[in-house]
Amino acid sequence: MKLPNQQLRRRSWRRSSIPTSSRRSGKTSGFWSGRRSGWLAWGAGLGCLTLLLCLQMPQVMAQSNEAVQKQEDEVIREYSLPSPAPQAPVVRPRPRPAEPPARSAPASPPSRQASPAPSPRPSAPARPQPALATPAPAAPTPEPEEPTPAASSTPAQPASSQYVLQFNRSPVVGNALQLGGVLSQARLGFTRPRNWQVNSAKVLIRFRHSPALVASRSNLTVRLNNSHLGSLPLNRKPDEIGNVLFDVPANLIQDYNTLIIRAQQHTSEECTDPTDPTLWTEILPDSQVVMNYQPQDVALDFANFPYPFLDDLGLEADQLTYLRPKSVDNLWLTAAGRFQAAASRLTNFRAIETRLVNGLDDIGAESGVVVLGTPAEQPALAQLALPFAIKDNKVLDGSGQALPNGVGVLMLTTTADGSHPVLVATGNDSPAVLKAVQMLAQPVDRQLATGQAVLVNEVADVPSPAPRDWPGYLPAEGNRLQLSDLLTADGKPYQDITVNGLPAPPPISIPLHTLPDDQFLKGSNFTLRYSYGPNIDTRRSSVTVRINGQGVGGERLSSAKGGSDSITVEVPPAVMSPTSTLEVQFFTYPQTAVIACGEVPDQPMWATVHGDSSFNLQRTNIVQLPDLRHLQVGFPLAAPQDLSQMAFVLPDNPSDAEVLTLLQVSGRLGRLSQADSVKLGVYLAGGLPNNVREQQNLVGIGLRNRFPIPEVFQQPDRFSLGERFLRRQNQSLVQTLPDNAGVIQAVASPWSRDRILLGLTGQSEQGLADIRQLFRRDELFSKLEGDTVLVKRTTANPAEFSDSDFAVTTLTQNQPREINRSGPVTRTVSFMQANWFLLPTGLVLLALIAYGVSQLYLNRISKSGELQ
Repeated sequence: MKLPNQQLRRRSWRRSSIPTSSRRSGKTSGFWSGRRSGWLAWGAGLGCLTLLLCLQMPQVMAQSNEAVQKQEDEVIREYSLPSPAPQAPVVRPRPRPAEPPARSAPASPPSRQASPAPSPRPSAPARPQPALATPAPAAPTPEPEEPTPAASSTPAQPASSQYVLQFNRSPVVGNALQLGGVLSQARLGFTRPRNWQVNSAKVLIRFRHSPALVASRSNLTVRLNNSHLGSLPLNRKPDEIGNVLFDVPANLIQDYNTLIIRAQQHTSEECTDPTDPTLWTEILPDSQVVMNYQPQDVALDFANFPYPFLDDLGLEADQLTYLRPKSVDNLWLTAAGRFQAAASRLTNFRAIETRLVNGLDDIGAESGVVVLGTPAEQPALAQLALPFAIKDNKVLDGSGQALPNGVGVLMLTTTADGSHPVLVATGNDSPAVLKAVQMLAQPVDRQLATGQAVLVNEVADVPSPAPRDWPGYLPAEGNRLQLSDLLTADGKPYQDITVNGLPAPPPISIPLHTLPDDQFLKGSNFTLRYSYGPNIDTRRSSVTVRINGQGVGGERLSSAKGGSDSITVEVPPAVMSPTSTLEVQFFTYPQTAVIACGEVPDQPMWATVHGDSSFNLQRTNIVQLPDLRHLQVGFPLAAPQDLSQMAFVLPDNPSDAEVLTLLQVSGRLGRLSQADSVKLGVYLAGGLPNNVREQQNLVGIGLRNRFPIPEVFQQPDRFSLGERFLRRQNQSLVQTLPDNAGVIQAVASPWSRDRILLGLTGQSEQGLADIRQLFRRDELFSKLEGDTVLVKRTTANPAEFSDSDFAVTTLTQNQPREINRSGPVTRTVSFMQANWFLLPTGLVLLALIAYGVSQLYLNRISKSGELQ
């Protein structure tokens, strides 16, 4: 029975008269009983749900496993592999007969009186050369055959080869390696190629020294990999050339080798002035290291790629030979350009010698072969022993079925005689070929490859980096940086750097590469934090900071007991560039005077540059385009670093010279960039999309009469080539016969304000060949500047390492366009710094305006007061 509301309220009030303890116990009991029933209901529900999941989980997992197994079975059925698995192909390099040392020399160990030799003559760096025949046998020995049971069981040894490495291959040698002062040393490094088994080696040192040296106290010591090869006194007569041969144990030659030549020189029996200019010894550039070796067989495996096509320990430039397909299209050119750029990134900044041949019979010695294209485009694939069979211009799987379109195939094999490795990137359509090459161009995918064949079904799409994200350069974001924010050559942050020696330890060099589109303003500074050891002579010891060889600051080392200190130096904007280097030079003179007599104290002297040294940079994002000087670091073609915002344009049906020029330029851009992918594009003139034309930087390659981007040379006030060997510039017109020079010209793109057009052309194929040499040789490439460059060889056969055989002419014809991407505040500061002379005038004008306004105001107030 329901009670009226009034009675309910009365009962509730009556309950308030119950004692507090009784009410609390009753209420608490009711609360927990309700809460307990709720927990029981929730527990029962969770238990049922858990039981249901446990019952269904095996079924779900079984269905999932069945789906995965079904997909794997489909892949296995679709891409059946050859059975049995093929044997790994083996490259057997062609041996060269051994040759005796290039010069006669005293027997080893060297005598104290070395026989004189003729005066040195400049010589080109030697390649492995055919040697003089040994007395017996007179004729070269043929290839060893399989031994018969009656033959000797001792296997025939491969013929020995010899390599002569001259010192002038090193850029630090020049005309001679100079050793000055009381105690001086020089270091030369060289490598041993991977497939060399060195049997014997010698070091031939040719030198001359000052006639003022005291023979009893002056000597020359040669060390290799911290092992002494020998010493000899510096006792030659004036103008006499020393010629000494040192034997080198074969086991002393390693992958990386350091040859140290140390000279101790005195001009007095008692006390030698270390600043005496007559303390000198010269190591002549035709000194050499001679290695006798046996080339070893190399088993091909993608796990070792890019070896043996590219050898980071090689002593010569790597060589790649591309097999030209029956027809050249956009996708083949793109695949070749991307592979060349990716290969150049793997050569440790060395150039690649590239050839283009029409058949496998045209391959040169010591060259890897690259075959790109479908079986229809590359009929020569039928001549190779491949893991996957080819029939009716189709790549077949292990069951004899044609692989579907879009599946790339990578294979390793050798030529018929086994002397050259062959890399095959193919498929049953052109996109599959490009996909296979793209896998090799991306480290994240390349590390998955192993064995002799790889089927490429999918390739990861690596995002493009930001246009101003350049590894090895100053970070684009933030103006306050620490030394630890910069990266070393191996990609690790800089830490504390310590040097030892006295009185002048080696300088600490730190690359300070600025972004190409950075413009530095006044007010930048560098705070060097350093420490040094005790026993310092504070009167003569100091630290100096240099940028690009220009001193920007320094101070004395103030504590004789050693310690830590810091110095802040201003950074002039003029010294900052994409190739600038910061150097910290310590001078650590000990507290003793005996060093003046050439006696070096036996005590540790050290100094350290700390990783918390900091930069405070004032910079803005302004660049002048076009300017070929920026191309020395790849800008703007290499922004972003995966080359996704640049494209090559070639004439329809390009010639071999034009394709080789494409490969050489793409290889240089690969050496200048670092990214996780390569995304450059190559198009024929008739198939250039409009969006690529309007949004990307374009590089046109072709002879003058078939140049694919005519807009580059259509401006009448610029240098251009015409028919019948005509040359035009402004109002001048000349006709030359013949005109074999190459022309490189950059202009602003008519379709985009911040893009450029780069033209590479010539009247003949000789001009394109000279352009290839400019992009291949670092010394010539460093001469790029202005907006037009003419390059021409001065001799018919330029020497391999002589850049003086080329003439490079630079022209600046038009005012470059300024691309300013900085903010308004930075633009104002930059404008005021560039036009500081306007500041006084502006202040005077502002003062006059303020004075005039105040006078008008005062006059109006005075007139209003008179009226009142």
